[in-house]
Amino acid sequence: MLDLATRVYNHNFRIDPIVRSLLDTDFYKLLMAQMILRRHPEVSVTFGIHNRTRSVRIADEVDIGELREQLDHARSLRLGRGEATWLRGNAFYGTRRILSAEFIAWFEAFRLPDYELAVRDGQYELSFHGSWLETTMWEVPALAILNELRSRATLRGMGRFDLQVLYARAMTRVWEKIERLRRLPDLSIADFGTRRRHGFLWQDWCVQAMHEGLGAHFTGTSNCLIAMRREVEAVGTNAHELPMVYAALAEDDAALAQAPYDVLRDWQQDYEGNLLIVLPDTYGTTGFLRDAPDWISAWTGVRIDSKDPIEGGEEVVAFWEARGCDPREKLAIFSDGLDIDTIERIHAHFHGRMRIGYGWGTLLTNDFRGLVGNRLDPVSIVCKVSEANGRPTVKISDNPSKAQGPEAEVERYKRVFGVEAQATLPVLV
Repeated sequence: MLDLATRVYNHNFRIDPIVRSLLDTDFYKLLMAQMILRRHPEVSVTFGIHNRTRSVRIADEVDIGELREQLDHARSLRLGRGEATWLRGNAFYGTRRILSAEFIAWFEAFRLPDYELAVRDGQYELSFHGSWLETTMWEVPALAILNELRSRATLRGMGRFDLQVLYARAMTRVWEKIERLRRLPDLSIADFGTRRRHGFLWQDWCVQAMHEGLGAHFTGTSNCLIAMRREVEAVGTNAHELPMVYAALAEDDAALAQAPYDVLRDWQQDYEGNLLIVLPDTYGTTGFLRDAPDWISAWTGVRIDSKDPIEGGEEVVAFWEARGCDPREKLAIFSDGLDIDTIERIHAHFHGRMRIGYGWGTLLTNDFRGLVGNRLDPVSIVCKVSEANGRPTVKISDNPSKAQGPEAEVERYKRVFGVEAQATLPVLV
């Protein structure tokens, strides 16, 4: 087994970059990029980093020179021949050639575009402007770089024995969670932890631990590089950026109201009836389900991401029943800030009433809370699209703490989508 403590102790940028492959990204980025290539190759956008945990001044912890070095290294990467072969030959979700020859040819020639970096009030202002197809690919590596640089800065100067004990404690914590997961009947769980991981090597270790500890109940990882190397499934579908851009491009309120469903219609056509998981919360789950066309109820399932999981789960059960569907034949994927206590609570409440899946993220791949004071506690840092073709993007979410956009546009979107009072929930990760 890899000696993590020694590798961390010997960190050297030239032999140990944070992002070492363009496949060190989440599978849903490739699926979305393919749809963007087919349908919106001319759209121009801006992505930007936002640290919701304002009490943590990341620019005070992470050296700007090291950050530039890592970002510039990521820009030098190209898809390798073996990596392209894996994309071409693998049967993702049991389907061969889910990624087209056209997309893989584009990906083989792709390099990450330029970036803009500044510091304001202890936070990095890191942004990416240009083609949607190119800038979308920065989200995962940019977040992974910032999070791992913060980890490295905290661990720098620790001795070998301190590091050995630290990782032994963190491994024990993960394994104790896995032991609790083993007790859950009909468990189905995947790693969604790339963006805010402690580090690449640690995520790789966590995936191996989940694979060995849970067997077939571990359904895979969102990280393409780790999936390839460890021969596990690459998993993922789509994210909030698709409806956010479609909505920003809408010419009037009627088109705006239709935009979230236009995304799903395009997705369904492009993926020929595969990968049919609805993400309904961009502009509020309640309104989305209330106004959804009947064909949405035929989709495989729903990802519940920003609402209280019990409340959100009950809402989709009621939606399926109202549309004449048996919830026991449907899939609900829970993915928001999960940890073992929440997973156990969800499972106890819904097991047997519907199929359940979990996308376990930050608190799988970055739970060092309390092990070095609070200096390794994860922060809620995101990289979101903020503008499309010169128009601001908006996200309402089911949790006002996750909303974004100019105030006037947020109010317009709330009116169009019929968003009423919402409960504010704490955002840990």
